[in-house]
Amino acid sequence: MAGKRVARYEGEDETPVASTPAPTPEPAAAPSAPSGAQKDSLGRELFTIPNLLSALRILLVPVFLWLVLVPEADLLAIGVLVVSGVTDYLDGKIARATGQTTRLGAILDPVADRLYILAVVVGLGLRGVIPVWLAIILPLRDVLLFSLVPFLRTRGFSALPVHFLGKAATAGLLYAFPLLLLGDGDGSLAGLARVFGWAFAIWGVALYWWAGLLYVVQVRRLLATTPRVR
Repeated sequence: MAGKRVARYEGEDETPVASTPAPTPEPAAAPSAPSGAQKDSLGRELFTIPNLLSALRILLVPVFLWLVLVPEADLLAIGVLVVSGVTDYLDGKIARATGQTTRLGAILDPVADRLYILAVVVGLGLRGVIPVWLAIILPLRDVLLFSLVPFLRTRGFSALPVHFLGKAATAGLLYAFPLLLLGDGDGSLAGLARVFGWAFAIWGVALYWWAGLLYVVQVRRLLATTPRVR
């Protein structure tokens, strides 16, 4: 997600100017209601196909948790994960192909990814499909990244752009979890699913934390090279 500077700073080497009497301020005008053109522009930015797909992914998160924990309908839960993966691919592809990239979309996409990883970790952890250490180590990485946000804000940024390593880690985990859920049973198919599921899980966790450490390095470099905003 690409962060944007939210405040500008003035350079220390600006030439001072003589002070002059400040003009008498005029009474502030009452805020006007948004015009029809402004409402249309806002609607086009909010209700794009990529944004709607990301919103659908977020709405399906509690559905997935309910399917895993209450009726334990694993096949339906896997279907929800498949839909999530497909919509994750489509929203980015459609946004790039049609130019429907928005600031809201840049927020919704990674938020949906984080929510799915958290939901799957909680659901599979409570079911005993994955061990406790895996259910803890993945959310800890996100806690680390959230702790960097106050430092970014001192430089006028809200977030760092998502890089390929982070997307690859998320993709690996989203492949791993359905396979691990499918492997929670007996038979040769379940055994094969467990093997591939753990292969994706190990690589996904390693890449997930590697990407997190790269973010830490980026924030440290940003703090050293970017002046503090007012």
